Amino acid sequence: MSSEQKLNPFPEAVHFDSLPWAVQRFPGQTCKMAFHPRPERPTEPNAGLVRYEPGAWHPLHSHEFAQVWYILEGEFFYGDNKYGPGTMLYHGDPHTEPALRTDTGGVIIYVQYPGPNTGKAPIYDGRFNLRERRAVEEERTDV
Repeated sequence: MSSEQKLNPFPEAVHFDSLPWAVQRFPGQTCKMAFHPRPERPTEPNAGLVRYEPGAWHPLHSHEFAQVWYILEGEFFYGDNKYGPGTMLYHGDPHTEPALRTDTGGVIIYVQYPGPNTGKAPIYDGRFNLRERRAVEEERTDV
């Protein structure tokens, strides 16, 4: 480690009970993001819980950042596969996410981070902190 680098002395802790559920951009999804990029901390990951109501879905779309998901609850049809609790999914950068849907509803831990190949950071504003959801047709699906 170089003399310019500083170690963070202790981990930061956030308890999910202290966070409200926020509207997320796709139908039937709400989230609690414990950490996310901001001007003073641009490389912080999007990290938190995404809750899906029964019938929730998202369309095929792409991202330039990397991410890992861990399914805590529910069953999800993701592309041609079905995944349930205990499944971890890795999305390298850049990547395309197939269409997703759930009949049961469920909860997934998301950790989205700057892509090691693209250098592109995850997007928080306008995706994980909405007051109202826009129509899916108004959402960008290319990033």
